[in-house]
Amino acid sequence: MDLSAINPVLFVAGFLIAATPLIFAALGELVVEKSGVLNLGVEGMMIMGAICGFATAVETGSPLLGFAAAALGGALLSLLFAFLTQITLANQVASGLALTLFGLGFSALLGQSYVGIKPPRLAEVNFGPLHDIPVIGPILFSHDIILYLGFALVVAVWAMLKFTRAGLILRAVGESHDAAHALGYKVVRIRTLAIMFGGACAGLGGAYISLIRVPQWTEGMTAGVGWIALALVVFASWKPWRLLLGAYLFGGITQLQLNLQGAGVAIPVEYLAMSPYIITILVLVVLSADKSSAPASLGRTFHASS
Repeated sequence: MDLSAINPVLFVAGFLIAATPLIFAALGELVVEKSGVLNLGVEGMMIMGAICGFATAVETGSPLLGFAAAALGGALLSLLFAFLTQITLANQVASGLALTLFGLGFSALLGQSYVGIKPPRLAEVNFGPLHDIPVIGPILFSHDIILYLGFALVVAVWAMLKFTRAGLILRAVGESHDAAHALGYKVVRIRTLAIMFGGACAGLGGAYISLIRVPQWTEGMTAGVGWIALALVVFASWKPWRLLLGAYLFGGITQLQLNLQGAGVAIPVEYLAMSPYIITILVLVVLSADKSSAPASLGRTFHASS
């Protein structure tokens, strides 16, 4: 065992990368739940984004087009969930689980011909001399544009929810869809747009795994990140900044277990691999006792005639 082999700078930079897929997926689900909808299909939308982004990047040679295709793929799949829950009024929990199972199966089918292929690399953002600052440069100024987009999206969603009319309407629909409907707001339309935004974000998170973090296609490669994203929204009390901290917590633990494996720590690899999920669950249990921040209409079906 050689813990000196763990480079602190590379470790911190690595956990920022590990946290990024979770930031996208959880932030999208936060917006969906703010509208009063519970979508358990995050994992399915992420894996569909992973294969759509990977295939597009490989075929076109453009990682950015791959990310655009991933967002589109996730949004289109989320429309299926929106149709089931907002039009046919199907149960949200059952529909979300079905979406995950469908995404996992369909992505495996689409990805059969892409196993073993390396995607084109997305270049780092050029920050010039900022990249050369000791310690800070490699940690903060040596990443791709999608990582910075994730952080910017957290700021944008926080500002939208807190300061804009659109955010006020979204929260109103989530708190009482009947009251929002009585005021003239199109509840189904608003919720459908929120669901599509969540799907697009989940798709981006999935593509970040297949194109950046683990640049290859492997069946089921999201490995439960979508489920952690769902739990993270509750842990964050539906607040974007707490969500960001939770994502960095999970990313840090994930990166730490990989570093410990590399350092030859005398702990079975299986235990190290499961540690990020176990620790994250324990933290969620301890810190998410307050449910008062949950939207009052979360998971409730809206009947237009009501």
